[in-house]
Amino acid sequence: MKIQEKVKNMIRSWLNIQPANDNSITILEPMSFQANVIKNQIWYRGDASELHQLYSQLDDGYVGRSRFWAAAPANQSIRKIHSGLPSLIVDTLAYVVKSDLGDVEFKSGTGKSEWNGISKEIDFLSLIGGAVVDTLVSADGAFKISVDTDISEYPMVEFYPANRVEYICKRGYVTGIYFFTEYRVRDKVYQLRETYSKGSVSYALFDGDNEAPINTVPELADLKSVTFSGDYMMAVPLQVFKSPKFIGRGKSLFDTKTDDFDAHDEVVSQWMDALRAGRVQKYIPEDMIPRDPKTGALCSVNSFGTEFVQVNKPPKEGTDSKLEVIQPEIKYEAFLNTYTATLDMCLQGIISPATLGIDVGKMSSADAQREKKDVTGNTRNTITGALEKVIPKLVSAILMTYDNMRGIEPGAYAPSIAFGEYGAPSFDSRIESVGKAATTGIMSTESQVDELWGNSKDDEWKKKEVERINQAKGLAEMSPPGVGDDTI
Repeated sequence: MKIQEKVKNMIRSWLNIQPANDNSITILEPMSFQANVIKNQIWYRGDASELHQLYSQLDDGYVGRSRFWAAAPANQSIRKIHSGLPSLIVDTLAYVVKSDLGDVEFKSGTGKSEWNGISKEIDFLSLIGGAVVDTLVSADGAFKISVDTDISEYPMVEFYPANRVEYICKRGYVTGIYFFTEYRVRDKVYQLRETYSKGSVSYALFDGDNEAPINTVPELADLKSVTFSGDYMMAVPLQVFKSPKFIGRGKSLFDTKTDDFDAHDEVVSQWMDALRAGRVQKYIPEDMIPRDPKTGALCSVNSFGTEFVQVNKPPKEGTDSKLEVIQPEIKYEAFLNTYTATLDMCLQGIISPATLGIDVGKMSSADAQREKKDVTGNTRNTITGALEKVIPKLVSAILMTYDNMRGIEPGAYAPSIAFGEYGAPSFDSRIESVGKAATTGIMSTESQVDELWGNSKDDEWKKKEVERINQAKGLAEMSPPGVGDDTI
């Protein structure tokens, strides 16, 4: 035994310290990965009725039953309002990413002409934008490349969200992907499982847990397992965030925010209920209630029109009936502060309020707003970082599939993609900055042109633009006059 161990044991015995027992802790997950994906998709859909039905059926203990969308008092109706914030966040982030997506470049130029035709056919920009939305909402997904010459002469590309995808992993690497599609034949639902792996695609149809003949679904009767040349897979997985709960799967943008969204919806709903309850209330004696001119019956109460409450006629003589109008006091400032706090919780770590067009200038200083703006950039960079790895693999797989369709050996392609700079200054701002630098003489003409136009113009155009500016300034170099040249 080492000296350190002897000293440790001596101190322990002297202080009479007993080592802690290893307690066993059991935690039950409230829902599976597939159920969690469906929950997030319903939040994105943003239908208040669907949210109420979802949380009324979820049985995840006391915590779940105490949420706003799960609360359903039997003796009164509550107007439940959904803010629409989850879908607004995802759609805005997808637009920010998609709008900055540059053209696919090829180092050797091989595949450029073929890709131009394919990208137009599959609407590549919209495909990537939809994939970003599905990935942020459902946690992950995969691009599936298929061939159907009856529809298109080019490969067809679809994106399957997480609830329709399973990964086949080996030592942490995705070696294959299952794609699931449901088909209804009469009153039965069948599930088609497409297995994509390197060099092959196979199909299997399931009736529950039992495999059924593929021709059970008439439109799938011609499907046959195929193999193809080339060391690649006709599917590419996409993940932005990794899940700490479900190993090997992605994490949705909503996974840690649904409770915040629930609290925000509760504040909005309570605020609107307070406004409804705080409308002007009219107390009117019975003899002053308007009557129907045809029947003489008292007019019915309208929730939004002339609302009144009937009271008895004063019993004292000489007392006239009179109309009383009362309006409760609504704590607007308290509701606004709570609304701001829950909104901040929903957006923290994801997106800046300014990116969503929310005016929060009165709530914090300009420096704080600039720091919040960086949050959008950080989230955007995480998404673009994942896409910069996935898109080249997807483009290569599409081009190699196109080679197989034409009966030629799949080529080796080296595509690359780049995203523009987020939050880059406007053209007017660049003109002002470049103009000041040119006036002080601290920037060359070449640098001015490059800074002003960036990648929007090619090098040849920039070169001619520099020559034009120098000529206008009288700085253009001219060859010395020769013998016999005319002079002015």
